[in-house]
Amino acid sequence: MSEIPNVLSIAGSDPSGGAGIQADLKSIAACGGYGMAALTALTAQNTRGVTGVHLPPADFVTTQLEAIADDVRVDAVKIGMLANVETIEAVGAWLAPRRGPGGPAVVLDPVMVATSGDRLTDDDTVAALRYLLSHADLVTPNLPELAVLLDTEPATTWPEALEQAQRLAQQADVLVLAKGGHLAGHDDGATAGRCPDALVGLDGVVLELDDERVDTTSTHGTGCSLSSAMATLYARFGDWPTALRAAKGWLTQALRDAADLDVGSGHGPVGHLGQLWAGKSVPDPRADVQYWWDLIEDLRARIDDVWFVKQLADGTLERADFEHYLAQDSIYLRTYSKVLSRAAQLAPTLDEQQFWANSASECLAVELGLHQARLAEAEARGETPTEGDAPMSAETRSYLNHLLSAAAIGSYAVVAAAVLPCYWLYQDIGTRLAAANRPDHPYADWLGMYSSPEFDAATQQAIAITQRLARQADPREREAMLDAYLESSRQEMDFFAQRRP
Repeated sequence: MSEIPNVLSIAGSDPSGGAGIQADLKSIAACGGYGMAALTALTAQNTRGVTGVHLPPADFVTTQLEAIADDVRVDAVKIGMLANVETIEAVGAWLAPRRGPGGPAVVLDPVMVATSGDRLTDDDTVAALRYLLSHADLVTPNLPELAVLLDTEPATTWPEALEQAQRLAQQADVLVLAKGGHLAGHDDGATAGRCPDALVGLDGVVLELDDERVDTTSTHGTGCSLSSAMATLYARFGDWPTALRAAKGWLTQALRDAADLDVGSGHGPVGHLGQLWAGKSVPDPRADVQYWWDLIEDLRARIDDVWFVKQLADGTLERADFEHYLAQDSIYLRTYSKVLSRAAQLAPTLDEQQFWANSASECLAVELGLHQARLAEAEARGETPTEGDAPMSAETRSYLNHLLSAAAIGSYAVVAAAVLPCYWLYQDIGTRLAAANRPDHPYADWLGMYSSPEFDAATQQAIAITQRLARQADPREREAMLDAYLESSRQEMDFFAQRRP
């Protein structure tokens, strides 16, 4: 099956090409999808405003939708202008049996107030649009539309916009994209010169992004364009935060590219295809390892709260617990060094071969040093433990099985992604733990190991290698890399949280 998603826009037309179906099809193409369209309204409009609307019968809208669905797989649906109750009900009836697992993702842009300020629907459609929210996964109102859906006044500050978005999310059980574009000129200063956007769910903000506001009057159809981009990019990447990161970056550049166009004398269109004309494509956020790091922000916070990490930091960790950790770490490092050796075998350049081989050798040296130190401490206490007698814990076995699987069947890029958390997470934790280090700390040597300049340098090189591989990978391999990285990160969390028998 093609990896190019089929995206259906159900919306009205704009003969000037900047909004509606015309903007949707350009946006879908620019974001890597195959665009299809079912017309719900014909408008007479240009960059200065709307002068007329003609509505096809609602049953003809249904006929269009059924013709498409009878022949073409629909991966995502973007819904735009639905100008009357009959059309809304027709679209809702067509969507209802297609909702749920295996159905298309649905993005609803409740077109009621255009960027120009024109009201595009009458009051009778508002209640029906509220009903249609139940058929959507994501709703993308501008601030005046958000206010209409809530029967309140438009937000004039970003915190107020977020509060209204959460209220709508709770009322309709839908994810809401709050957009800060309409705040220009009357915000409280917190977002002056900025253009924030946020995904907001029932419990609040899921993801908030901020970018510099582009100084342009070419804002015609921005809502249409962003919503169709979100539908396309969700169909490509499979989650809304990734889709928003990519869509916001694309639209910001499209606003800048509008300067290359000469269309109309009012609010002109964005440069939908400017990046394609320049030989570029919408960047995949998964190609940026900083995005990977951001994805595990909550997990990193949970690691900081793990009993072992907290007690290690303040020095209250019992000796037996620390020695249990060292024993499991010794078992882990012996196999981990083999995975690093596999990376060295797969690496295409001598520099990278040497880096992974040296890292494998260093693992063995660290393992031996930790084990010998533990034996020496035990002997000093009059104990005579047998080297290597510690049984492998379930957490250690699970982590090693994951790494061995990546090494056995994964590409070089996947292996690099799988081992990256053992560098990056340890360096991150070690840096913070080092702040708690002191000469009399019972585990001072261990704390210093992962905050050393040498380990910092090795971590940066591992990040750089993985970053290069992620950018060179095709979408399928990039997804496998991210999966391996996320699973290793989860395994690191479990490894820290394990307790001795």
